[in-house]
Amino acid sequence: MSNVNENFRKVLDNLSADIEKLGFSAYKNENGEVLYENDGTLWARYVGEKGVVAFSVADGKITIFSGEDAENPEDTPKKLSASLFGEDADERDIRYAVNDCIETLNDKFGTKAPVQKKAQHSKAAQTVSKAAVKNGSFYDPNTLASKLCLVFPELRPYYKDNLARYGEFLGEEFFTKYGTRKVVDAIKANDPQTMKKLFQVLNEIYEDGTNDTQSLIAVTILGELDNDQILLANCVDYMSETMAPPVIEVNKYLASMAGKKAKKQLLNPPAYKPKKQKKPGMFAQAMAASGGGMTPPIQ
Repeated sequence: MSNVNENFRKVLDNLSADIEKLGFSAYKNENGEVLYENDGTLWARYVGEKGVVAFSVADGKITIFSGEDAENPEDTPKKLSASLFGEDADERDIRYAVNDCIETLNDKFGTKAPVQKKAQHSKAAQTVSKAAVKNGSFYDPNTLASKLCLVFPELRPYYKDNLARYGEFLGEEFFTKYGTRKVVDAIKANDPQTMKKLFQVLNEIYEDGTNDTQSLIAVTILGELDNDQILLANCVDYMSETMAPPVIEVNKYLASMAGKKAKKQLLNPPAYKPKKQKKPGMFAQAMAASGGGMTPPIQ
């Protein structure tokens, strides 16, 4: 518990500036404590004119709640989000939890920035938030890449380069060259903490993603497991019930003769050959020569 306590404090310390910007201040219990324990769960709460926001740590995750009662935020709060956060959390896990919490707080309590003229690539770089998804939007490939950069920070330079180079995010290019390899390597290593974080992202994005985004996950990324039963077994306990069946079927298909042929054609498309224009037939030429009518247009 002491390790969780210490790491939770680090998360809260990193969040303090953002929490204050949103108009909240730390609320202390009767013992003057910001961080306290209740029935085996660690709590911290912050109050402001917008109500109360509370953080808890239990069962290997940080959960954020909002409510109106500062005295008893644990009673009937509204759950906003949950992030994985085990006892063996390291510095990377702390950064991931902090970024996830900031996104949730800004979605719930933040205000929209003044409208400004932005460069084309800046507009394309906007990700889809959890709040937008709740209101009917869908996660796009750019959001998938941005979320995976939280799991694998070493991907961020390639992600930024993709945006800068093309003025928009090209998902196939990014994942084919960089992202897929990183995901597959992580699945091969099968580290529990990394796998939990990885599939937390993949499951969430797949569940509410566009068709293109779902295709990127099932085909471009996880399709590269090449129907390896050991690698697929590594994923089974982490994949959601929604994502697992299509991923397994995609791997089966790509391992078949038809799938291999289709993949080969995608990787090595035939050279483009423009269609030859057909000459008018003999009847049409005769009609034109005799003045009996206009030559039909070339098809």
